[in-house]
Amino acid sequence: MDIIQTFYDNLASQYDKLFLDWQATTQEQAVILNKIFKDNGFDGTAGILDCACGIGTQAIGLAAMGYNVTGSDISEGELAEAKQRAARNGVNIRFEYADFCALSDTFSERFDIVIAMDNALPHMLSREALEAAVRSITGQIAPGGMFVASIRDYDALLKDKPPYSPPYIHKTPKGQKVSFQTWNWEGDNYRLTQYIIEDEENLNISKFECEYRATRREELTELLISNGCGRVEWKFPEETGFYQPIVIARK
Repeated sequence: MDIIQTFYDNLASQYDKLFLDWQATTQEQAVILNKIFKDNGFDGTAGILDCACGIGTQAIGLAAMGYNVTGSDISEGELAEAKQRAARNGVNIRFEYADFCALSDTFSERFDIVIAMDNALPHMLSREALEAAVRSITGQIAPGGMFVASIRDYDALLKDKPPYSPPYIHKTPKGQKVSFQTWNWEGDNYRLTQYIIEDEENLNISKFECEYRATRREELTELLISNGCGRVEWKFPEETGFYQPIVIARK
């Protein structure tokens, strides 16, 4: 099992602690994505593949809106968590284990919309790996369909290569939860350590490690165009309300 699977398998049961209110976040992000879909001519009949679905943060909110959603991920732990959360939310989502670098191994059909949110693509640690992911993803998009993904603003981060991210501090009835990341850079790649501190009735500290490659917007745009997308645009948090830049690519 590689470091990405291990990271997400271990994080699965605690992923929701990164949010003040995970349930509210699923609804808020679904509203943002729904607007992007509608602005690009899609409606509730669109078939969606969330190819990095994690614990279902986007998939569950979109399914609750009435979309036909399929979720896939490389982490069995997160898929198990997503299935439980979908059931608790009363939504019907098809979940499949799949590597988004080889989606055709799992899916024979194509989808109107494919999404990969929350900085999933930068897990690809080389240009070659990123291109393989883009080729796989675009191959599952129906003609006229769309790809939507979010990544960190690496164009800005690469100027200074900060050693950590600002902490999120969430007050709770019993105390507070604090989460932050440290980043150990080697060129454009960095090793991330995610800390989750629960300072409530008892003090609990959790630590998870993974690797990323800072993906510049120009590089991802070029790869999307060279793999069959005719129009690529970027939207930023001040416009969408989402916490990361979002790329929208039409096939």
